[in-house]
Amino acid sequence: MKTKLIYILLLLSILLFFLAGCGKDNNKQNEANTVSANRLSSEVSINNTTNELSNTSENVVNEIRVGLHEVENTQEELASFSTKLGGKDTPRTRNIGITTSILNETIVENGETFSFCGTIGNPTADMGYEEADSFDADGNTVKTLGGGNCQVSSTLYNVVLQIKDLEVKERHAHIKPVHYVEKDKDATVAYGSVDFKFKNNTGSKIKIYANSDLNSVNVRIVKM
Repeated sequence: MKTKLIYILLLLSILLFFLAGCGKDNNKQNEANTVSANRLSSEVSINNTTNELSNTSENVVNEIRVGLHEVENTQEELASFSTKLGGKDTPRTRNIGITTSILNETIVENGETFSFCGTIGNPTADMGYEEADSFDADGNTVKTLGGGNCQVSSTLYNVVLQIKDLEVKERHAHIKPVHYVEKDKDATVAYGSVDFKFKNNTGSKIKIYANSDLNSVNVRIVKM
């Protein structure tokens, strides 16, 4: 009797041992499955976040590109014109450089009348102007401060002539022909005496761009 009881207890002990082992294995497997699931969820979340950031970055870049494109297209060139210079550094070319720098980026509002002399002002030595050849009232060549400015006003006049909605209000020809534009395509100026003026009837404001080097004077007008 005692032998049977011992045998039964031994079998129960072995059975409990195996059952406990299986329970631990199942727990370990469950824990492993949980960790794996958490890792997968984290990876998906990270990937989604990365994609969202990438898409946001692309949107920002596209917005910037569109903005730049819009800025570039806000100005429409209406006309341009260039006249030649002699290619030498002289008081005349330096005077022209001062005048084009003052004229550059001048804005003329719709309905406004532009005045060359009013924009450039009286050329003085304090502004850096030097004496250079110009014509007096009798057609004689004389030295005056700002000599050469008439080439800038004449270059601008030839741009204005190409734009039908710019109305010339005042323009005077030189007493003698000049070499840098065709006959009757010049516009002489002298502060306090004769001026070159035009009215902007384009329906929007315009901007004048002007520059010069030793070889040319360049002017263009854009619609804003």
